[in-house]
Amino acid sequence: MPDIPPPARVAFVGLGIMGAAMAANLKRAGFDLAIHSRSRGKAAELEAMGAHWCDTGAEAAREAGIIGLCVPDTPDVELALFGPGGIAEGAGAGSVVIDFSTISAQATQGFAARLAEQGVTLLDSPVSGGPQGAIDGTLTCMVGGDAAGFAQAASYFAAVGKTITHLGPSGAGQICKSANQLIICATLTAVSEALAMGRKAGLDPETMRTALSGGSADSFVLRNHAKRIITGNFTPGFRAELMRKDMRLAAAAIRDHGVFGPATAMAAPLLELLVNQGAGKEDLSALGRLVAELSGLEG
Repeated sequence: MPDIPPPARVAFVGLGIMGAAMAANLKRAGFDLAIHSRSRGKAAELEAMGAHWCDTGAEAAREAGIIGLCVPDTPDVELALFGPGGIAEGAGAGSVVIDFSTISAQATQGFAARLAEQGVTLLDSPVSGGPQGAIDGTLTCMVGGDAAGFAQAASYFAAVGKTITHLGPSGAGQICKSANQLIICATLTAVSEALAMGRKAGLDPETMRTALSGGSADSFVLRNHAKRIITGNFTPGFRAELMRKDMRLAAAAIRDHGVFGPATAMAAPLLELLVNQGAGKEDLSALGRLVAELSGLEG
């Protein structure tokens, strides 16, 4: 029997709900996986699967050809990359860092330039599909950065996602993710308003949702978020405070590119109000409850 080479060494840093699920799929795909997170407790299941715990991002990045990263916001990415014991300290020339976080496109371009000075490629790849998509390995990956680096990371992407699209240079993935979040929030605002109108007119909201789902108004938001609004189930799939962060990024991109943005101007302040009222830890569909309350409806 011929010798079989060991699996390629890769790494993943940031083991929140999304990151831990993506890392698990990398391990299932046969990669030799090094992991790091701020809390080792989050790594227990991955260690049981055979992943190697590392005390720093630098240690995880050493000898890894591809390093994935998934943390909440722009400052977290900068710290994970360039802070003490950060990925940049361990990443070797020729390696590729994939940032799955949703952060500023402008900051992403700066991070990519800094890593390029040491021969490391940064791909920005924010994702859509939520926790279930991360668990199932069916995420949509919106990728910006060097085309050669994108090709180099093909097998890594294949382990975590289903729809993987290279959109252009550094920052392009983040711009596309802002568009994604804008569409979701604008649609959610319209759905919330429509349900409130129906209720005030005496319609049964579930019957109304069923009717609308059978026509041109059908959407993921109508089928899923509207159901949450009607049943009052705001246990988070995606927290309102995270969507507020994403809508701030979308508003900045709209401004930076000189785009007339009435949908952003409508949806973003509602997310601010929702979070400021203390609902940041609830699902973003709690926006429907806010619209109902502002419409004089109860429950």
